[in-house]
Amino acid sequence: MTLEEAIRKIKPINMKMCERARIKWDNIGKPLRSLGRLEEMIIQLAGIQETENPVANKKAVLIFCADNGIVEEGVTQTSSDVTAIVTENFTKGIASINSFSKVCGADVYPVDIGICKDMKLDGVINKKIAYGTKNMAKGFAMTRRECIEAIEVGINLIAELKKKGYNMIITGEMGIGNTSTSSAIISVLENVPVEDVTGKGAGLSKTGIQHKIEMIKKAIEINKPNAKDPIDVLHKVGGLDICGITGAFIGGAVNRIPVLIDGFISAVAANCAIRLEPQCERYMFASHCSAEPAGELALKAINKEAYIKCGMSLGEGTGAVVGAKLFDFALAAYKEIGSFEDARFGRYELFENPEL
Repeated sequence: MTLEEAIRKIKPINMKMCERARIKWDNIGKPLRSLGRLEEMIIQLAGIQETENPVANKKAVLIFCADNGIVEEGVTQTSSDVTAIVTENFTKGIASINSFSKVCGADVYPVDIGICKDMKLDGVINKKIAYGTKNMAKGFAMTRRECIEAIEVGINLIAELKKKGYNMIITGEMGIGNTSTSSAIISVLENVPVEDVTGKGAGLSKTGIQHKIEMIKKAIEINKPNAKDPIDVLHKVGGLDICGITGAFIGGAVNRIPVLIDGFISAVAANCAIRLEPQCERYMFASHCSAEPAGELALKAINKEAYIKCGMSLGEGTGAVVGAKLFDFALAAYKEIGSFEDARFGRYELFENPEL
């Protein structure tokens, strides 16, 4: 499916089912609205899946892996080789996301969308668009066509996972240098200073952070991305991993599957998806707020509030996997707690504007 076809297929979530889920919550034997945002989570899920009895019992972590040419400028603590090494570790089950996913009951799918070397490994989905992006401090990170192709990879992977029965997607990424691309994108889209959205990434000194800021500024100055055109921004100062995640959010909306935002990088991709089609926003859930300097800003920009705040900034989808576990608790309450009639202790009454 092409990007244009996908955008045309996106429909609003089913508000009638949202209301039916809300009514069901209000008939469960507990203080009304006492589970707060967990209730809202299931109401939104009901609208996405168009059923009063939504599910989230088959989860997939989709990790888009790609290298970034900006690493040539010394904006990271490690070399691009680490992207391939960590991707291989995903297949061995020894990476951070593997241990987290076991607890959550999610399957891990690493995707080579732009690693600098060939990854001929069982367990890695080969969707390589290019051997990394070019150095955005010297010119466009990728062509516009490559950008669109990478977005379409994300869109079509969601369709493939839906055919396998998955009903919840968790976004993840692995790519040395991708906090630089994310900072560049959010700076342009939200018109905020690079200094305000740039952090240490996987680990930089104060001098290193300042150099990173200068390189991001240089990339924006040289490429002059158009903030009104998210494709223009992505192909000039973005990364193939971010493009893939952008496509995953669009694919979730096309296929009526909830997609969880991980941290800063994932939230930037969500921003791009919403700008391409605003209806995508209702198919997203913000799992956690990244400890990156622009973590909160990136969520506010898309009108999202994180469910948890743990000071995490590891990436790979780890924060989103923690957030996905909340659905298990919320759905258990929604489906297993007795009604007021079952509980036999009367019914709570809801006062929208109680007098004090």
